[in-house]
Amino acid sequence: MRGNGDKDHSLFEALIATAVDGIMVIDDKANVLVYNAACERLFGYEADEVVGRNVNMLMPAPYHDAHDGYVARYLATGEKHIIGIGREVSGRRKDGSTFPMNLSVGEGLLRGRRIFVGIITDLSDRQARERRFQELQTEMWHVSRLTDMGQVAAGLAHELNQPLTAILNYTNTGLDISHEQKDEDLESIFTKIGEQTARAGNIMRRLRSFIEKREPNRTEDNIVRTVEEAIRLGMLDASERGVSIRLKTAAAIPNVFIDRIQIQQVLVNLMKNAADAMEKSPRREINILVTTPSPDFVQISVADTGPGIAPAIADKLFQPFLTTKQGGMGVGLNICRSIVEAHGGRIWAEQGPEGGAVFRINLPVATDGESP
Repeated sequence: MRGNGDKDHSLFEALIATAVDGIMVIDDKANVLVYNAACERLFGYEADEVVGRNVNMLMPAPYHDAHDGYVARYLATGEKHIIGIGREVSGRRKDGSTFPMNLSVGEGLLRGRRIFVGIITDLSDRQARERRFQELQTEMWHVSRLTDMGQVAAGLAHELNQPLTAILNYTNTGLDISHEQKDEDLESIFTKIGEQTARAGNIMRRLRSFIEKREPNRTEDNIVRTVEEAIRLGMLDASERGVSIRLKTAAAIPNVFIDRIQIQQVLVNLMKNAADAMEKSPRREINILVTTPSPDFVQISVADTGPGIAPAIADKLFQPFLTTKQGGMGVGLNICRSIVEAHGGRIWAEQGPEGGAVFRINLPVATDGESP
């Protein structure tokens, strides 16, 4: 039996020593009994600096001062706050810095002595990724709103051009009449109207010129990674809405030269439109496919299981100010087309073979020596 015990002890030590996560054992006085190599990496203390000392040395305030009270309260009342549950807390390194960690605590007996086993997972990388996604989402929505504003302004400039021209024509007619009647006051009023109308027209022309000359900030990018990121950024509420999203990619997808934020804006817009279209559908699936239908283009398809495209608007989908949503501005798909075409690509919509709508985007493949 002793031989088996030695073998079990050696196995236990090997498991503790090679564990990726930090493993720590403390007694009922909060003194550290076991402190593995992963803990040394996490906290910066060597084992001989920690074993035998109070575990609160690894905790920042206010946990440092309150920990002994937590242990005493549990021993006195049996009321569990973290044991068997786990929670996110902060750890304190030897250099005084802190880091986020998940702490899971279990309780047991060792030779009749109460012990607590803590398993520690460093959350620094996960939180950094979450912050990056939040930053990307904020950046994407900021660019999206700016693009929306630009597209609305461009649409307004186009739509207002005709009435401004009509006002100027009527004004010139009024000037001619007032001149013939030698009514200087009326002529002065019509002159001022004409000047301000011409000024408004110049503002509209400059605005359109500014918007039309704006170029995307393109760099060579991995389109599959861009699509994956767009899914995570844009469909955070997919499960709450009962929407499932599946991504399928062909092998060896080449890189493209894109403004990543703008292309993600297009994809998020298409996914949100798909989710909205399926609001009353019994099956709510978004299937995204990335392929290379030719050596020159990468194609992204976004298909849904909604009611499909109404024939009455099929030919007008990408026109500005056309919307089927209550309160919508009707510029989303028009913006998508502008962005894709600015990248030298093409976007179009089709009826799905089994119902629903399919939006396809072709983007040119990055070529050797190409620069944004």
